[in-house]
Amino acid sequence: MPGPAPDPDALRRDRKSDAATWTALPVAYTGAVPEWPLSLGGKLADAEMALWASVWRKPQAAMWARLGLVHQVAAYVRAFVEATNGKGGPSLTTAVLRMEDGLGISVKGMNALRWRITTDEVNQRRTQRPTVVPRESARDRGKKLGGA
Repeated sequence: MPGPAPDPDALRRDRKSDAATWTALPVAYTGAVPEWPLSLGGKLADAEMALWASVWRKPQAAMWARLGLVHQVAAYVRAFVEATNGKGGPSLTTAVLRMEDGLGISVKGMNALRWRITTDEVNQRRTQRPTVVPRESARDRGKKLGGA
């Protein structure tokens, strides 16, 4: 699609027809983390497993699970670990950045896929405790002013 990615907060984005095209993602994915689908081997295995567990807690994982993108996420994890390990060249780094966009990990990718992370405002308000500042009585305020 030519042009910039859609912005969910743009002024013209308040149309009902446009709101229906955005997918709301949970704050965090709470489903099961899939088994690692690629072969394990070499020194990268521990780093891959740690990143694998981490990315499957992202909000985007809800869509990956729904769309069956387990192998694509695994390819991203492996490429990311290799690129950050210093073994990959600039082409691998470019591939990782494109994978982030395609999987909706980057902000640009989320906007292109029309995904937005929702917050549970009702639950947030329930868990936030209001700060209560004790008020002085009228008598105490009067004493400060020099009254009886």
